[in-house]
Amino acid sequence: MSDIKLYGRIFITGKIKAITGLHIGGSEGAISIGGVDNTVIRDPLTQQPYIPGSSLKGKMRSLLEKNDGRPQNRKIGQATIHTCDAKDEYDKCDVCQIYGVPGEADFSWPTRLVVRDVPLDGASIEKLALAKTDLPFTEVKWEVAIDRVTSAAVPRQMERVPAGAEFGAFEFVFSLYDPDDQSRFVRVVDSMSLLEDDYLGGSGSRGSGKIQFSEMNVSLKRSSDYLNPQSLLQKADLTGLTSALPTIQEALGKLFNE
Repeated sequence: MSDIKLYGRIFITGKIKAITGLHIGGSEGAISIGGVDNTVIRDPLTQQPYIPGSSLKGKMRSLLEKNDGRPQNRKIGQATIHTCDAKDEYDKCDVCQIYGVPGEADFSWPTRLVVRDVPLDGASIEKLALAKTDLPFTEVKWEVAIDRVTSAAVPRQMERVPAGAEFGAFEFVFSLYDPDDQSRFVRVVDSMSLLEDDYLGGSGSRGSGKIQFSEMNVSLKRSSDYLNPQSLLQKADLTGLTSALPTIQEALGKLFNE
């Protein structure tokens, strides 16, 4: 690996709104509150639901892989993802440059994108506490599965964060190591757009998991003046962020020419 220089970092922060009920599953070994079959993941200290950064980043990566037609060639748990096997392939792959490859690969640069866990927004905590939901901060959705052999109806329960709840502030941190990262940042925005048109978490084909990014701020920290971030965008939705990309690209071009 050649010498690595960090030129700066772009920060995207904002809120994520659940347009439909959101179910991101908790551990099967966790204690089920109220006897619900499929529980959501909760902060063990506050018992409030949250969005794990791994779920958010993993879904964005998966959608970009499929958008780019990348081969699904590596098994991780129950899922199969794409990862480059050689340097010449990696050098041309936005997915692996942005989202990373396994640590044993000897040809990779640092992962460009960091995605933090996203807590439930304070205003939503208050609203859900007053709403007297089925469970603390969540609802219980009943579904019916049909046995394909006997045609018997099998009821089941799924815990969801109700539609309208907001999570935030989310934080994406994109590190800039070479001029090609200017275009790779655009692919992060592509991933966000793909996610808004898809779903996050489980049961998306049955209505759950539609989300929306909102109130986004974008700032740039230069390595030469890291303590003084430059604001590039304020209080924008995804359409506003997309429209601002030329201005952001211009700022990044100046960064690499300093």
